[in-house]
Formats: sequence, structure tokens, C-alpha cells
Amino acid sequence: MKFNKYIDWFIHMLGYALVLITVSVIFKKTIIIDNFYFGLWGLVAVIIIFVLNRTIKPLIVWMTLPLTALTLGLFYPLINILILKITDFILGPHFDIHGTIVLFIVSIIISIMNAIMDNVIIDTILRGKK
Repeated sequence: MKFNKYIDWFIHMLGYALVLITVSVIFKKTIIIDNFYFGLWGLVAVIIIFVLNRTIKPLIVWMTLPLTALTLGLFYPLINILILKITDFILGPHFDIHGTIVLFIVSIIISIMNAIMDNVIIDTILRGKK
């Protein structure tokens, strides 16, 4: 049975939502997601982050590449924080982000968890079903 692109996209969104909601539960004072309808705002936040990562993030990464190279990659999590702040601005009171240093650590953890989710869990599920 071959999965189509929509099911692949849905599985990725579900995985990313799980990561974001998990991080918001662990870091309760840093990322606050409104729990309306069992995490609907978490899923909406993930969709917005996904769209921003596909549209705006490549441009920001390209423009800040010299700064990222000079800092040996330490500037990259700040780009992730910017994406989270834009999501915070779009969703208003349903998605709040607080802190600076802890948010930097959360950004790194989200990146690592997304990489693990992509490479270990989701790819295994999709390869096993194809």
C-alpha cells in the first residue's frame, strides 16, 4: 500500500505537534499552549511553524549564514526562536512564549526532537507501510 503526500504530511504534523506539546508540558513557564479541544492550538501552532519553516526560514538562514558561520552555529537556534516568536504573534493568547535563555535551550531541544522524530520514528513508519 502506497501512502500519498497528504497522509505523509498528516503523520509529520502529528509528530511535530506531539513534540511541541511535549516540550510545552516539560517547560510549562516557557511555552504555554491553550488546551482548547485537546490541544487544537498546538496543532494550529505546528501548522504555522511548518509553513514559516518552509517559506521564511530558508531566507533568514541564507541572510544570516555569515553570522551563523562566525558563531559556529550558535546563531541558528535564534532563528528557531524567531519562528516561535512569529507564531506567538500570530496566535496571540493561545500560544505564549516567555524567557530568553530557557527559550534558547527549548529551541535546541525542539530541533533535536524533530530530527529524532523525522529520522527514527516517522521514516520508519512510512518505510514500513510503503
